[in-house]
Amino acid sequence: MSEDTPVSVTMEKDGDVAVIIVNNPPVNALSWHVRQGLEDNFAAALGDDSVKAIVLRCAGATFIAGADISEFGKPPRGPDFNAVLNSIEAASKPVIAAIHGTALGGGLETALVCHYRIAVPSAKLGVPEVKLGLLPGAGGTQRLPRVVGVEAAATMTSTGDPLPAAKAKELGLVDELAGEESLAADAIAFARAKIADGPRPTRERRVFGDVAVIEQLKTANAKRWRGFEAPYANLACVEAATRLPFDEGLAFEREQFMKLMFGSQSAAQRHIFFAERQAAKIDGLPKDTQLRDVKKVGVIGAGTMGGGISMNFLQKGIPVTIVEMQQDALDRGVGVIRKNYDASAAKGRFKPEQVDQMMGILTPTLSLDDLADCDLIIEAVYENMDVKKDIFGKLDKIAKPGAILASNTSYLDIDEIATATSRPGDVLGMHFFSPANVMKLLEVVRGEKTAPDALATAMAIGKKIGKVAVVAGVCDGFIGNRMLKPRQIEAMNLLMEGATPAQVDKVHVEFGMPMGPFQMSDLAGVDIGWHRDPNRIESIRDALCAEGRWGQKKQAGFSDYDHKRQPSESARVAELIEEYRTKAGTQKREISDQEIIERTLYPMVNEGALILAEGKAQRASDIDVVWIYGYGWPVYRGGPMFWAGLEGTDKIVAALEKHGFEIAPLLKEKADAKSGF
Repeated sequence: MSEDTPVSVTMEKDGDVAVIIVNNPPVNALSWHVRQGLEDNFAAALGDDSVKAIVLRCAGATFIAGADISEFGKPPRGPDFNAVLNSIEAASKPVIAAIHGTALGGGLETALVCHYRIAVPSAKLGVPEVKLGLLPGAGGTQRLPRVVGVEAAATMTSTGDPLPAAKAKELGLVDELAGEESLAADAIAFARAKIADGPRPTRERRVFGDVAVIEQLKTANAKRWRGFEAPYANLACVEAATRLPFDEGLAFEREQFMKLMFGSQSAAQRHIFFAERQAAKIDGLPKDTQLRDVKKVGVIGAGTMGGGISMNFLQKGIPVTIVEMQQDALDRGVGVIRKNYDASAAKGRFKPEQVDQMMGILTPTLSLDDLADCDLIIEAVYENMDVKKDIFGKLDKIAKPGAILASNTSYLDIDEIATATSRPGDVLGMHFFSPANVMKLLEVVRGEKTAPDALATAMAIGKKIGKVAVVAGVCDGFIGNRMLKPRQIEAMNLLMEGATPAQVDKVHVEFGMPMGPFQMSDLAGVDIGWHRDPNRIESIRDALCAEGRWGQKKQAGFSDYDHKRQPSESARVAELIEEYRTKAGTQKREISDQEIIERTLYPMVNEGALILAEGKAQRASDIDVVWIYGYGWPVYRGGPMFWAGLEGTDKIVAALEKHGFEIAPLLKEKADAKSGF
């Protein structure tokens, strides 16, 4: 080992048992120097005749949590991981993995080459690589079926969900459970007891279980895995373990791993993994910014949004005071919250007593004055500037000093709302997405005068309630809805020129979106924002609304819907489009699927470039996070700005110019350099 190699692995002896300890904070990732340390210390333990058994354990909060993904794509350094694992598995003395915290990915693969495994009850074991568009590339897909059987191995690798230690013991993945506080001593005792049994190489065990379960998993997850490559590659590797000798199975796994590793889907999923963590960082914020204490939250509005927002806080044990103007609206809103919680309890997500506890910290009221003791007040009323300013003017007099005043607006100017108060530093946007108790995205809108500690607190509280929070600047629609606007405009233009709603939607669904622009409009309500005058028809949308085609709620929108809300193409909509097209003097023509991509998705990238240049998003990856978590952009495409790099910014600019768009200077700059964002 060279002098500049960090000492991340050490060895101690307890009589005839060698204990090899990994210490690579914070999560004992398998960095190159850890692999080097494992190779050196195992060689030393195996070369010492006084050592009869070896325990591998970790310092700190966890066992080896997985590979060091910061090394992905970089030139290899240190010993090859597979070679290190093969040498541990081939050890002539019994090797015991002592597991606490998490043994994930490469961590579990390390435990699998050990001959026995002991774990504390709180430990979790799994192979989450599929969530990064990968598969366990160091024998995990070949060793797991030999230890837990085909069904468990196929399920673990294709879903990436970890197992608690007790379940792992039931499956044979863990041989013994240790005491939470006595893992080190219990592992040594267990190792000593296994000296007589000797090594038990995993590769020599037989695969067991019914391979038919693999097809069953594909069928059961067809919708969830639509468009993804990694789940199927994982299953192909587990299936290979059932029919190939071990070394041939390893070679097949390696081939599949490399295909995924250098493919666009894994690059996109790894990008989002890092982007989500990066989004939590606030540019220009002093490092010593102290967070404000949020012990009680007020929510104004008990409708769909207000109720959903309240649930986020109640679930974390944070008391909520919810305000409505009318008693029947208040009762209805509280009733919906209770109904939602009861439905979750029926599915086993909550115990009935937990539901009672959450409802017990909800205070319904008709008076804004009851918000006087709240630390954070979120307004979630009708999207109207005058209404919002009126509420914030009242809050200015009611709220205690230091309370954060937030608006759940999706479009409106936070700076203008703040002018209704004498404390603009306390005002910001907290834009939740519907349904607010389910959707993970939270756009935190930084006003011109928003205080740094108010912003930092809103971001932190977002994380606390399980949201992925992203900072946005003040502009029409912030990040997500601003980029949605050009897509919707072009989708409507395409109808005028000859596309059908079904064709436009199909292109978006095939791209990987959960639904297309017109399906989304029908779901949300075609009449949202409509002027309500049936005689004033200035667009196809006006024509639909005038006939009461308001979307799924009326079983008629851009599509017709049956009682199960299943869509079908509408002859009446085709007539209305043709009537409006004739009236406008537009010639109908064939529209290709590629043109739909170029005119609905490429303009979003263009708008994203403007948002970045204006500083309304901190970084391109934040835009990607917004679209992944707020709008269902397929994670395997990495968000619109990452996808622009895959698609080619030069190709995007050429197509936008062909269709007559004005090109954002930043996008043009990227295209000229043939680079992504």
